[in-house]
Amino acid sequence: MRYVVYGAGGIGGGIGAELQRHGYEVVLIARGDHLERMRRQGLTLRTPAGSETLPVHAVGHPSEIEFRDDDVVILAMKSQDTEAALEDLYATAGPSVPVLCAQNGVENERRAARRFERVYGTLVFMPATYLEPGVVLVHCDPLRGVLDSGRYPHGTDALLETVCADLEASGFSARPDPAIMRLKYRKLLGNLGNAVQAVCGLDAPVGDLLRALRAEAHACYEAADIDCATAEELDTRVSILRETKIEGEARAGSSTWQSVTRGQGTVETDYLNGEVVLLGALHGVATPANRILQQLAEQGAREGLQPGWMTPDEILDRASPGAGAPPAGGDGAGG
Repeated sequence: MRYVVYGAGGIGGGIGAELQRHGYEVVLIARGDHLERMRRQGLTLRTPAGSETLPVHAVGHPSEIEFRDDDVVILAMKSQDTEAALEDLYATAGPSVPVLCAQNGVENERRAARRFERVYGTLVFMPATYLEPGVVLVHCDPLRGVLDSGRYPHGTDALLETVCADLEASGFSARPDPAIMRLKYRKLLGNLGNAVQAVCGLDAPVGDLLRALRAEAHACYEAADIDCATAEELDTRVSILRETKIEGEARAGSSTWQSVTRGQGTVETDYLNGEVVLLGALHGVATPANRILQQLAEQGAREGLQPGWMTPDEILDRASPGAGAPPAGGDGAGG
């Protein structure tokens, strides 16, 4: 079996590197300086156990790959990039290639299922950092992360059993789960805070804002009758992980914070907080905190505002009854 990892940043690069280190055939799809650095110098994987630079097969587009019957695609790009990636993948690989969505949120599986015959949701718990081209950090040892997967919308199959076994052999905990979306909906509640870090910074007092965001989400889940795993279920599953310091490296913020810090210009908040906003619109639930944060995160990424340009209290004030929409410009931005 060959693994095509589409989106070789922190998560995709870490998964692909560990699969290759353990003897599996891997192709990475990346872009920009990251792709060029990997082509010239390989992919450097830094973990608490040390640093290793791997010669990797890296390409910039699916059309550069001659797809085979034994290929499995692992999607690991940010959700705002999924649609274009699926179009390119479908045009090159066709509808029968298996696709695992190792991504935040719950929208990627829906979009993949419109085109591909075998789609799988993957729960990703993997503390990874990608800030420097050609370098990926995974802050976990000895296991690198939890990568449970299930057939979308539900079920498992023989292929998934093999994929999970390969990931287990590569340093991950990976179990087939026929109801994987229950866990992904639970993880989404945690991901609602990703944009908070991107707007407010890493050290802001965010407790009240996080509670407001999650209260809205819980109300939406109840109104939509969404089957969501309990906090205890998810906590028990990921309790086997041990986040560990990498010598000489600080642990970065959320993936959204990393996107803003790299100056990427876009964030995936539309598919995290925006998922709650959509559910609220469909089921008559007010979601002002998630809506305001979604707008602010997009504004900050678009205008190149670094984390810390607005406080949690300012966001809550804007989400309060009678408050106006966020401004079109960047007032409130700090240094």
